[in-house]
Amino acid sequence: MDIQSRKIVFIQEFLKVNDEEVISLLEKILGSINKHPSEDDFTPMSVQEFHDRIDKSMKDSSEGRLIKASDLKERIKKWT
Repeated sequence: MDIQSRKIVFIQEFLKVNDEEVISLLEKILGSINKHPSEDDFTPMSVQEFHDRIDKSMKDSSEGRLIKASDLKERIKKWT
């Protein structure tokens, strides 16, 4: 089945959905797909910018402005 046929079948199935949660979930999925930047959206940083970011990160670390990876994972779980 080609992509256009798959889209039509998907739309037909989507129109049958009456569950608000399912529609919200599909909206989130589509939103997250459309928000991902492409490689063309990125511009490389200069060497100076790179060093500045390292310096800032080191300062943040020495001043205790860090979040443990485990704490961050817990925060992320609460996003959905």
